[in-house]
Amino acid sequence: MDKNQQAIERMKEQKYDEAASLFNEIIEENPSDPVGYINFGNLLLHVHDAERAERFFQRALELDEKAATAYYGLGSLCYEKEDYAKAQEHFQKAIDIGLDEADVYFLLGMTFIHQEHYKLALPYLMRASEVAPDDSEYMFQYGLALAQSDYTTEAKPIFQQVLAIDEQHSDAYYNLGVIALYNDDLSTAMGHFDQALTIQPEHVLAANAKKQITDAMNSDNS
Repeated sequence: MDKNQQAIERMKEQKYDEAASLFNEIIEENPSDPVGYINFGNLLLHVHDAERAERFFQRALELDEKAATAYYGLGSLCYEKEDYAKAQEHFQKAIDIGLDEADVYFLLGMTFIHQEHYKLALPYLMRASEVAPDDSEYMFQYGLALAQSDYTTEAKPIFQQVLAIDEQHSDAYYNLGVIALYNDDLSTAMGHFDQALTIQPEHVLAANAKKQITDAMNSDNS
């Protein structure tokens, strides 16, 4: 195991001081290699030292302007600061350079979601779910973006795929209930809301939706 792998292992073990020491040695031994700066930046990002992390990512880009993972790191910094427009720029740059990983597509899509540009998010969230088809969160956010863009017909099978991955995903049941309600299928909607509440009894949205259906049924019968 080389020194870089050792440092990454120390990070996974939450031995951050040891990881930092190893990354520092890597940079001293290879000061013109951007990888050491990127990895040290990722460590600093992980321990919420944003200011120093940014300096390391910027140094990596000074050494190699096509260091895609440095742009990804800068995007992550901006995302954490809720500067979604700037994060969007960095993630897009990382992809343009050639970074083809689920995380970067997902986070780029989410920058559009936070800016309420739901349709613009769709291709990136779709790509994230294609690259990582077993990730229920990527799939769920793609389905949610479809629903928020009024593509409810297309959203339905996506939420069903979420439940195939994670049968305890209460929000997927809730959104299937909303789609059924949108199609005036009250009994199916009620079933989905019940499932959501079985999994998560404090699911406020599902409880409210179920109450509205019950009140409407009682009103019709009175």
